[in-house]
Amino acid sequence: MKTTWRLEILNTIVYTGDSIKEIEFTLTDEELDEEFYGGYGGSEGKPFTGWSENWVYFPVVYDGSEWVGYVPRNPNGKATKHQGGE
Repeated sequence: MKTTWRLEILNTIVYTGDSIKEIEFTLTDEELDEEFYGGYGGSEGKPFTGWSENWVYFPVVYDGSEWVGYVPRNPNGKATKHQGGE
């Protein structure tokens, strides 16, 4: 299954309420749109970090499958669940 970080981020911000335009990334627009195989196998997506007013976004991988993780940008007293599998 081919994907891009832009598509993965758009799927993630449904849960955070951010707009992709509000997020500052370490990737360029071209890099956000580079296709990679996000299914099981090897890690192919470029590393990145993205910051919005309330969240920090980053790549997560488990057994080669890749997706976007996120945590609060500021302390809020809530624990972060394990990233990359349970």
